[in-house]
Amino acid sequence: MAADPLSRVFSALADPTRRDMVARLAVGDATVNELAEPYDVTVQAVSKHLKVLEDAGLVSRTREAQRRPVHLEAEVFGLMSKWIERYRRQAEERYRRLDDLLRSMPDDVEPTPPPQRPQTGAPT
Repeated sequence: MAADPLSRVFSALADPTRRDMVARLAVGDATVNELAEPYDVTVQAVSKHLKVLEDAGLVSRTREAQRRPVHLEAEVFGLMSKWIERYRRQAEERYRRLDDLLRSMPDDVEPTPPPQRPQTGAPT
């Protein structure tokens, strides 16, 4: 798996089952068995998904008496949000410049017709 934290997070979230688990954990902590309930996979398979999420820093596991709840580490989403926000601002700036350019163009200019292509083949 990639070494930088952002790549690990995006890689972990590339799987739809893991994204669903993250969405469910956003509502509240859950055990591995609770997370496994809606899926037609083994508890071991769910544990492997959780290991990927844990390695990416998206979840942590704690111990509460006999329970071992899985907890969503929401601060990791700040890293993703900063990365996304940077590119969103760049895209907005490009659109703003395009809007400025379009506003500066006169409205009454006729469009230029495309150039005529020479006819090929024998005349009839």
